[in-house]
Order: sequence, then C-alpha cells, then structure tokens
Amino acid sequence: MALISKNTRNSDSTVHYLDSFYDSDKSLTPLLICPGLSEVAEEYKDFIEFMLPRRWVALSFRGRGMSDTPQNGYDLQHHILDIETVIKETSLDHFYLFGYSRGVSYALGYTRMYSERIEKLIIQDYPPEHKAMPVEWAHDYIDNYIIPYRRINNIRPEAVYGIQRDSIQEQITFEFSKPVLVMRGLQKDSLLSNKGLEQYKRQFPEIQIEEFKESGHDIRRNERSKLYETIKGFLD
Repeated sequence: MALISKNTRNSDSTVHYLDSFYDSDKSLTPLLICPGLSEVAEEYKDFIEFMLPRRWVALSFRGRGMSDTPQNGYDLQHHILDIETVIKETSLDHFYLFGYSRGVSYALGYTRMYSERIEKLIIQDYPPEHKAMPVEWAHDYIDNYIIPYRRINNIRPEAVYGIQRDSIQEQITFEFSKPVLVMRGLQKDSLLSNKGLEQYKRQFPEIQIEEFKESGHDIRRNERSKLYETIKGFLD
C-alpha cells in the first residue's frame, strides 16, 4: 500500500495527513478520518488497507503526531480549520466523514458548517457536543494515560493543556438529512449514553445505530473485525 504522507499549512500551523490516493478507485466516494483525542493518522493504516480500493484520508490534528503544536488555538473552530486545510490540500469535494471519540465533535462541527459536502457521516462512541475540560483533567490525562501508555509522541503536553484552556462547552446541533451511522459500546466505559443516543435520533432522521456488546469506548481494540465490517457495509 503506497500512502501519501504530507504536511499542509493553515494560518497558524502545519497539519500532517495520510492519503491512499494512488491505490484507490477514483469512482468510489472517499472518506476522511478524524481520529480521537490522542490518536494520530498512522494508527489507521490497517483500517485504510482494509477499506481499499476506497480512497481514505486520515489527519493528525494540531499538537498530535507529525503536525505542529501551536501555542494557542485548541477550541472547536481551530480543529475544524485543520480539517478544512486537509480537504483543500487533497481536493476532496463530496466525501464521507468519520469521527471517533473527541474527533466526533470536530467532525460534527465541520458537518454543521459544510453539510453540502458530506454524503454520509459516521460517529463512533461520543455524544453530540464539544466538551470543556476541567482544570484537573490535563494533569490527570498526562500522568495517568499519556505517560504510562507511552502516547507522549501522539499528543504533546502543550496540546493537552491547550485543549483544557481553550475548549468551550457547546452542544452541536444542526439539520442533516443524509445517512448517519452511530456506533457505541455497551460496556461501562462507553462515552455515548442513552441520552446522547436519543439526541442523535432527534437530530438525524436517516440514522443507523450499531451497538457492540463486548466493548466500551475502544471498540477497535475489542471488536475490530465487526467494527470494520459495519463501516464497510454502511459505505458500500
């Protein structure tokens, strides 16, 4: 699999992305991947390979992976700018959009602004909101997750503190009549509650819901094959 690995620049930073352009079937609608909070584009290589020959583009948001780490600018609109920067660079016109975890809020924020570009939307285990993070969250996240799980190269501490400092709480609601796939785990560490699921049902008339009994928030770790097949079936 030959992936394009490239950095593109917006007003305050460079954004790294991977693109399966050379191995893809140009007649199929491409998909853009918005990773979770501490994820990077490279963690989706096996997913990209599974979905070939469909074209896939995965980005690493600011402060993550091979993207720049600006001193400021970590609220919702700044991450939407990262998405738009990659879309312009890759010349995506109409495409599918997939978000996981906090990447869901970035994907929803983008869709709210540019819904005419999105043909199908995929949401994995996160409510329709952009969360403000409490002051104590940053230290806890770094000390009890980023460092012990060796993810310090995935997301820099400066980005964690920036997200805590800049993020403003907001519900992300808008009208969207195209197909939407919402997936959630049913174990106790899932981040998509029944209340959040009901919000999606009210918001999206063409919704498909898939639940994963053996998983919590990290469906890919516990039920990878079912997850990939579910997404592929929804897109095909």
